[in-house]
Amino acid sequence: MLQLQVLRQNPQWVKEKLAVKHFSDLSVVDAVLSLDEERKKLQLDFDNNQAKVNSTSKEIGMLMGKGQKEEAEAKKQEVAALKTMLEPISVRLAEVEKQLQDELVKLPNLPSDLVPAGKHAVDNLNVKEAGTKPALAADAVPHWDLIRKYDIIDFETGAKITGSGFPLYKGKGAKLQRALISYFLDYNTAAGYTEYLPPLMVNEMSAYSTGQLPDKEGQMYYMAADNYYMIPTAEVPVTNIYRDAMLKEADLPIKMTAYTPCFRREAGSFGADVRGLNRLHQFDKVEIVQLVHPDKSYETLDSMVTHVEGLLQALELPYRILRLCGGDMSFASALTYDFEVYSAAQQKWLEVSSVSNFETFQANRMKVRFKDEKGKPQLAHTLNGSSMALPRIVAALLENNQVTDGINMPAVLQPYLGFAKIQ
Repeated sequence: MLQLQVLRQNPQWVKEKLAVKHFSDLSVVDAVLSLDEERKKLQLDFDNNQAKVNSTSKEIGMLMGKGQKEEAEAKKQEVAALKTMLEPISVRLAEVEKQLQDELVKLPNLPSDLVPAGKHAVDNLNVKEAGTKPALAADAVPHWDLIRKYDIIDFETGAKITGSGFPLYKGKGAKLQRALISYFLDYNTAAGYTEYLPPLMVNEMSAYSTGQLPDKEGQMYYMAADNYYMIPTAEVPVTNIYRDAMLKEADLPIKMTAYTPCFRREAGSFGADVRGLNRLHQFDKVEIVQLVHPDKSYETLDSMVTHVEGLLQALELPYRILRLCGGDMSFASALTYDFEVYSAAQQKWLEVSSVSNFETFQANRMKVRFKDEKGKPQLAHTLNGSSMALPRIVAALLENNQVTDGINMPAVLQPYLGFAKIQ
């Protein structure tokens, strides 16, 4: 959530920044500022009247002590009148505060100065491209055909058990999932991240704190009986570990990693890009999250990008790194880098990771603060990244490494798998 003081100080600059994200309803900024002014006036009126109640009440005690009962009774009536005036002010103040909050949460995070101009994915900036695209045989096939050929994932039975987009992994397919998860977690913990295994459902406050609510309400699975949401990513429960925390500056940075299944409705998704593993309702992902000092967050973002890049290099996959334009960024992000791997049989780039700096946006919602060296509370900065999402990694590994007699596995995974080739 944006900080009110930022809007108060330079509303025109805020509008210009929101325009970079192609946020259309800039009148929300004016509404927030108008409600904020009304709130401040109401609070001042309330405080002034309450002060009069307090001072007059003290006078009553003094008059009673002196035996001046008539004067004391007159003051009591004055206090009663003041309290009557307080009630409508209090009611209106509560209404305005709610309206202010409702308007404020409509505003997305402000983009960093590093965010490129643009509205669509084609406007993203290609920062780096590396690795060698494999030259496949003429009879190479996409991963959904390889999956069927080697009987490693069963989409039909998954659909029977649950529905479309819920695959059933089996045999070497299940082993590959477990190997990737173990390798990613080991890689992350070796880099100083503490491993967590969080709940797979979160309450409304947790989803609100990281920016899923109210922005992505329709994309999450909702458990109405308990008012819980199935997590769309481990970022949500892991970042909320420190909700309402007052940290010490020496505690930062806090580095966390977690594996979880992820659940997304993907409402409205259709077309060729949903075939096979390209788009699922349930998938596995390993996440990295950091809470850092504001002065260190962009340095940390760069280090997290390098960290994720190392995983793709180890898996020997061709990849590219994109800096997202304003129109292609998430609601909560200030700056995002996407990683895509090249899927040779599909002849297309597949997104496998996003690494983002949220600056104070999530921390302000969660009240994650630390005391600086002067003892003054400050909001921390939060960052997260996929490290990594499995489905499209698996798709690229299967397609890019297919040979006549099977599918070769990267050397880094073989100790986890116990085999070098899917046959």
